[in-house]
Amino acid sequence: MKKPLPLSNPRTLAAFLHDVLAVALAWMLAFWLRFNFDAPAEFELAARSTLIWLLPLYVCLFHLFGLYRGLWRFASISDLHHLVAAIGVGTLMTTAIILLFTLPNIPRSVLVLHPVLLAVIMGGSRFAYRSWKEHRLYGPTQLRGQPVLVIGSGEAADTLLREIRRSGVWYAVAVIEDNPLRSGRQLQGLPVISPIEQIGVVAGRLGAQHAIIAMPGARSSERRRVAELAIAAGLTVMTVPSYDDLLSGRLAVSNIRKVELEDLLGRETVNLDDEGLFGLLRGRVVLVSGAGGSIGSELCRQIARFEPARLVLLDSSEFALYTIDEELRGKSPGLACQCWAADVRDGKRVAEILASEQPAVVFHAAAYKHVPLMEDINAWQAVRTNALGTLTMAQAAQKAGVEKFVLISTDKAVNPTNVMGATKRLAERLCRAVQADGGTKFVTVRFGNVLDSNGSVIPKFREQIASGGPVTVTHPEITRYFMTIPEAAQLVLQAGYMGRGGEIFVLDMGEPVKIIDLARDMIRLSGFSDEEIHIEFTGLRPGEKLYEELLADDEATLPTPHPKLRIARLSDMLATEEYAELLAWLSAGVRPGEEVRQGLRRFVPEYISRPTG
Repeated sequence: MKKPLPLSNPRTLAAFLHDVLAVALAWMLAFWLRFNFDAPAEFELAARSTLIWLLPLYVCLFHLFGLYRGLWRFASISDLHHLVAAIGVGTLMTTAIILLFTLPNIPRSVLVLHPVLLAVIMGGSRFAYRSWKEHRLYGPTQLRGQPVLVIGSGEAADTLLREIRRSGVWYAVAVIEDNPLRSGRQLQGLPVISPIEQIGVVAGRLGAQHAIIAMPGARSSERRRVAELAIAAGLTVMTVPSYDDLLSGRLAVSNIRKVELEDLLGRETVNLDDEGLFGLLRGRVVLVSGAGGSIGSELCRQIARFEPARLVLLDSSEFALYTIDEELRGKSPGLACQCWAADVRDGKRVAEILASEQPAVVFHAAAYKHVPLMEDINAWQAVRTNALGTLTMAQAAQKAGVEKFVLISTDKAVNPTNVMGATKRLAERLCRAVQADGGTKFVTVRFGNVLDSNGSVIPKFREQIASGGPVTVTHPEITRYFMTIPEAAQLVLQAGYMGRGGEIFVLDMGEPVKIIDLARDMIRLSGFSDEEIHIEFTGLRPGEKLYEELLADDEATLPTPHPKLRIARLSDMLATEEYAELLAWLSAGVRPGEEVRQGLRRFVPEYISRPTG
């Protein structure tokens, strides 16, 4: 049932009166045109008398077709469709009434002219008003903002241009597109220019200092290429929200953000087996050690959406534990959380926690990860936390009947040249050593650096840039693999689900990135040039490699059903005697750095305690 016209609204009343007058004017004008503005008296009388029933008829039709639910300021093609439909039905009903009652002195040509004239008057008025309103609010007489280039010419670009026109923040001056077939054409009155390599020339000619990438459906590698071209041209580069946001209608100027480092890495979206992960986690108790760290906290966020019965947070840092607990309570109010302050090296405390909570799945992310800090005076602490801590958690998990135990490892465990990498490799061997048929399934996931993790190079570069530089890089050739924290956590979950016990999963880290290129990208994204903020080389640090290894080739790994996960081929099972010797070594008192390295060389044969490269 249609609501009555809200004529108390002055704008609706004005639109209503306009349309009533338009019907009358179009009707009389049709008669005048028919007789060249010299209609006989009897036809003039017929025209006026017909308005007695014609006006109420059209008023009812306009209301039924919803002509007063929209705003003229935002008149669109959809509104035009409603208007034409209402006029079309009105024409048919008018013709039927005239024929049925054989009303005299109404020429047939009037029945053709009237709907055409009415559509022109009503439609033209609406779009003229919209054009005037937008010109008055966003036109050259008002603050237009800064000139901007839009990269891309698809639906996202079309929507973006409409939003820009209303924003007052920017005004678009051109559209840049790679497709040569669209070059020379126009999008909303703006020239489409191809290829994108011309962006610097176009920006200089049109005075643009900003560019917005409107290519949400493009591959990450293509978006990276476009962003790098725009950055190299000296532009401030922004991007529209994700494709999912666009589908949800959430594209607005306020949602446009600056291009971040993650956008330049070219990482593709991770496809998760949601059904399998719900089967693993939903309604079950899940424990995350190191829950306050970069990976641990992101694991907690990801796990929360799979509706566990309870999420158990374990960390030795009180503040980190408090922070992630508060975040989860705010973002997932229905999630049951339990916080335990504990050191994973404390066997009694760990056993108490697992016996009390009875988790079905454990994600073990607690570790010391900073390479130089763990290399000498802290070497034994790295062994105690990374190796003994893992063993302590693993044994407690077995006793508590944990179904699956997932160890977070690192690419630095491959042919390690530092204590941290060697201790993580030792942790991997220990998990495989305690694997038993029918018991807890131990799964290891190994990956490289994650952006913005605690102690990573990204926050350091950001601070150095903020302070005016210089940005310090250890070596011009140093190369690392990077992925985003959410991507790493998602693949850890996927590997945890797929693991059947004893595997070491290797994540697809994509292409390695030179740290110097990373530094330059961050400098340019921050709005500076290489001349304004210099890069200095400081030399490799103790235990640091030039290149990290992942064992990701076909010879060293086996494929899995997931394209971003492979299984390492390793024959590294600890013999019974070696395992007993390792336990005795781990149980000993504090050892100096060189003794630690000697022990690691004994139990991790591939460990070379010197920088390589």
